[in-house]
Amino acid sequence: MAASEGTADDSLYPIAVLIDELRNEDVQLRLNSIKKLSTISLALGVERTRSELIPFLTDTIYDEDEVLLALAEQLGAFTPLVGGPEYVHCLLPPLESLATVEETVVRDKAVESLRKVCEEHSPEHLETHFLPLVKRLAVGDWFTSRTSACGLFSVAYPRLSVATKAELRSHFRSLCQDDTPMVRRAAAGKLGEFARVVEVEYLKTDLIPMFVTLAQDEQTYQHHVFSQDSVRLLAVEACVSMAGLLPQEDTELLVMPTLRQAAEDKSWRVRYMVADRFIDLQKAVGPDITKNDLVSAFQSLLKDVEAEVRAAAAGKVRDFCQNVDPSVQEAVIMNNVLPCVKELVSDGNQHVKSALAGVIMGLSPILGKDNTVTHLLPLFLSQLKDECPEVRLNIISNLDCVNEVIGIQQLSQSLLPAIVELAEDSKWRVRLAIIEYMPLLAGQLGVDFFNQSLSKLCMTWLVDHVYAIREAATNNLRKLVEKFGPEWAAQNVLPKINAMSRDGNYLHRMTCLACINVVGEVCGRELTTKTLLPTVLAMANDNVPNVRFNVAKTLQIIGPHIDKESLHTQVKGVLDRLNDDSDTDVKYFASEALIAMTPLFAAP
Repeated sequence: MAASEGTADDSLYPIAVLIDELRNEDVQLRLNSIKKLSTISLALGVERTRSELIPFLTDTIYDEDEVLLALAEQLGAFTPLVGGPEYVHCLLPPLESLATVEETVVRDKAVESLRKVCEEHSPEHLETHFLPLVKRLAVGDWFTSRTSACGLFSVAYPRLSVATKAELRSHFRSLCQDDTPMVRRAAAGKLGEFARVVEVEYLKTDLIPMFVTLAQDEQTYQHHVFSQDSVRLLAVEACVSMAGLLPQEDTELLVMPTLRQAAEDKSWRVRYMVADRFIDLQKAVGPDITKNDLVSAFQSLLKDVEAEVRAAAAGKVRDFCQNVDPSVQEAVIMNNVLPCVKELVSDGNQHVKSALAGVIMGLSPILGKDNTVTHLLPLFLSQLKDECPEVRLNIISNLDCVNEVIGIQQLSQSLLPAIVELAEDSKWRVRLAIIEYMPLLAGQLGVDFFNQSLSKLCMTWLVDHVYAIREAATNNLRKLVEKFGPEWAAQNVLPKINAMSRDGNYLHRMTCLACINVVGEVCGRELTTKTLLPTVLAMANDNVPNVRFNVAKTLQIIGPHIDKESLHTQVKGVLDRLNDDSDTDVKYFASEALIAMTPLFAAP
């Protein structure tokens, strides 16, 4: 008897612990308990999970949002723990409660879990269990339940009977016309998703009217009309789906009037959404409607009064032009797009100019050499001199597009003088920006062109009067050596570094050591030992203490890249001598180097 009581107590233990933890005042403890639900369920077994755990969770759903969020997530993966798809419907009550709470993230997670659970329902259970849940949520008193319902229509619809499908469409129509803007917004956001599973005939008769209504959404309150742009901008998303599902003539007749209206909407946020999704819209409607309707709409967006809209449209210029029908592509660009682009190059907003600079070079392959030289190069030049660094970077980072079309010769005659001018600009921040672009340019223009036109600039920066420039130029050298290789460095960089070691200005000699610090790591052991090491050792006799202690620091840095024999025969002796230097700082850094390099000296 006692044994059977003990067994009963053991079987009740998991649920008792859960109850205690869920009633604990500590939120973290309650959260941890929810995250262990699957373990508790396994301990209880499938039958007790269905008969005890799930009802308990359903009855006690009132807690902090983070606890409810964790519960909503856990329940989405609970199907195996309640006995598989046959019993999955028992998860619906707690998820339905969670789908009605006030906190949006909890509702969204509950809907996500309900969508997973829906897929695991058989068609019969879908009609008897899941469908009533969708209907209850769709007609709930609180807007929270109705917004959650919007996300469940598309997953349930495909497997329902004809009569039930009609009911669902009717409910969705009611949600699209709901008095609460948040519900209409949720319906607008899910309209495109629902459209993809609805039959084409009902798409035209039922969903298109809903779409048109949402795209013109306004609300009347106390005889005043309030614009609900948050609903209308989500209708633009649905527009992409609708256009992709309908034949072209139906798209022209049913969708395009609404799209034209959205492109000229009084709310800039709706126009921004049109601009942001313009390429998707263009692909959905096809080349003929693009030619007849979208070209003028795109022009309007490029000239919009709001900078955010112009920036979104400017960023789509290249993709829009690439997707235009090849038979009219050049004419559309030259007559419709390019005049707008010319205005945007000198736009007052830097985000607009930056968005354009990121894509404008992509027009070169479409327009060809002659048009690029005549029409685009002057725009590139203008942007390359723009006061905004991001605009200049976007142009320089896409030079390869133009290089392929017009060739390096034309590029050097037009754009390179502008780059050189920026490299010698009186404002040190401008010079700094160009240095940072140099490895990018080097990769695009090739080693021969770089040696001829830009190599001298890179070495000039090493002796700039501003330290930040010298430092950036030093790091730039490392990137160039990594790109072009040690042989290029031996011919073009190392002789100039060597010459700097004998410069009369001690700051330049310090820069020489800084260059060796970074270049020594990428030149390889042979070059570092034979070419760079003698330069460093010679500078150990410099009459400026700052140079001498930097010699010690440099030897410590390049030590791992020097061959063993030279370490023992040359480096150790010089560091020992610096360790006995009359200057305290020199002695300190030489001592630090000797300690750090002890393993290197000890190695055979």
